[in-house]
Formats: sequence, structure tokens, C-alpha cells
Amino acid sequence: MAVTIKRAALIVASLGVLSFIFGVIAENKKPAAGTPISGKDVVICKYPSDPSVVLGYLSVAFLILSTLTGYWSLFYPYKGKSVPQSVLFQNTSFFVFFNIALFTGGLAATLLLWPTITEHLHLIRNVHHNLSTECPTAKTGLLGGGAFVSLDSALFWLVALMLADNAREDHFDEVEKDRKVEHAQVLASA
Repeated sequence: MAVTIKRAALIVASLGVLSFIFGVIAENKKPAAGTPISGKDVVICKYPSDPSVVLGYLSVAFLILSTLTGYWSLFYPYKGKSVPQSVLFQNTSFFVFFNIALFTGGLAATLLLWPTITEHLHLIRNVHHNLSTECPTAKTGLLGGGAFVSLDSALFWLVALMLADNAREDHFDEVEKDRKVEHAQVLASA
């Protein structure tokens, strides 16, 4: 089963959608707050079942896979023909969308990791010596926002892949045209 641009695009899109879905579900499953239980000189925070940490990490994992696959798919030698990276980066549109895809991938990772790690720390470190602790949870809205930016990142990788495909075709057309001209010159000189 040979790798084609369509298959690569389908994989990038699928991984991006999975990252989006896990991020949105994580946002919806995050508890509003924990229940403080007073002890002797401590407050223990009891949180309800919280799958948002696992879902957040899954969202980040699929985002990373989508980003790596998107990056890989741009430079893969489809049909055994590779294109120099300089040819791709000479295309201004490709250069712009490549950088936007990288930026949105990093932004999505930040927006997903920040509340996921914070929530994880709240669950692990649930004993507080400050008696006025209210058992907080991670900031609301960041996981959902990160999920949407993760989906955007996958879409930008797809646009960059389409632009890379166009640049590849233009490059191979130019190479073929140069071969024909060279061949014609050799025939004319003979």
C-alpha cells in the first residue's frame, strides 16, 4: 500500500479531528471545583471522577501525531520522486501556511497542556495547609480553545500539503520541459 498525498491528507485530518474531539470532551468533563474537607491544620480537596486529564493528554498526543504526520507528508518522496526543500520554500504561499501550521500546532499544544497539567497537579496535590483553600480546578475554556486550535492546525497542514503538491507538480513540469529543450538541442546539434 503506497503512500499517496490523499492518504497522507486523510491521516493528518483524522488525527486532527481526534485531537479536537478529545479536547472538547475533556473540557466538558472537567469538574467545576472540588469539595474541601477540613482536617487538623489541613484542607483535603476531594474531586469527583475527572477523565479530563487523560482526555487532555490524549488530545495532545493526537495533536503531536497530526503535526508530525503533516510535516512528514510535505517532504515525503511520493512515487519515488523527491523535491528539494528549497523548491517548496520558494513558493510564498507554501512558506506562509507552513509557518502558520507550525505556530498553530505550538499554540494548540500550549492551550491543551496548560490546563491538563494544572488539573493533574490539582488532583495529585490535594492536601493544602492553607485553611481557606477552595479546591480550585484548571482554568475553564482553555481545553476547548486548544481543541479548536488543534483542528485549525490540522487544516493548515492540509493547505500546506496541497500547496506542496502544486509546487511539486510545477517543479516536475519544469524539469520535464528542460529535458525536452535539452533533448531538442542535442538533436539539433547532431
